[in-house]
Amino acid sequence: MESNNYTRLNKYLAEQNYASRRGADELIESGKVFINGKKAVLGDKVGPNDKVEVKGMQAKEFEYYAYYKPRGVITIGAQEGEKEIKDVTDLPDDIFPLGRLDKDSEGLIIMTNDGRITEALLSPTSKHEKEYSVTTDKPVSHILLVRLSQGVQIGKAGQTRNYKTKKTEVRRTSRDSFDIILREGKNRQIRRMCGAVGFQVNKLKRFRIMHISLGKLKPNTYRKLKGKELEDFLKALGK
Repeated sequence: MESNNYTRLNKYLAEQNYASRRGADELIESGKVFINGKKAVLGDKVGPNDKVEVKGMQAKEFEYYAYYKPRGVITIGAQEGEKEIKDVTDLPDDIFPLGRLDKDSEGLIIMTNDGRITEALLSPTSKHEKEYSVTTDKPVSHILLVRLSQGVQIGKAGQTRNYKTKKTEVRRTSRDSFDIILREGKNRQIRRMCGAVGFQVNKLKRFRIMHISLGKLKPNTYRKLKGKELEDFLKALGK
């Protein structure tokens, strides 16, 4: 079992943004990584007092952005004839999205080159809040709000095991729209929740992740996270 005070070298290098774990292994094998002046080998571990040096390289600076994904754009993994975020923005090549929004949805996505925070933000056990604005195909009733807030079964017909969504907060914002907070992230969850109670989603926008909001961002624009906003974000994720 790995000691709490020591970290595998390839994991350390990945966390310091030198490379992915696989890339870190390649750096170690090429003889470019030194621990306390001694050439490292695969499998080495480092402690808090060790000095790690990668010859000819400096760790990249971590960057974080709030991005407004437009409707019609794929988050990642576009097929022929489709466009994804990297195709419509000028963000650096090493910046990637944390989580997804489906093609027909729009709104906030956190973009970064910091792989350390992926699991901390997206893990089902993290319970970080994400808030959405939903417009439906018919008037929003009190019964709908109660059913969504109490949780609904969203398994497909014929499945032996259904999934019931967690209790949450829902508030009506107009005749045919409501806001909802999720602390879980099932695939197309809100659309499936509405479908389970006889409603169709006409428009879906995520406008908040934790304390970070879209603010004045327009579709396909972004802003860099910095200052206290970034400090609180990383602190909440344990970084």
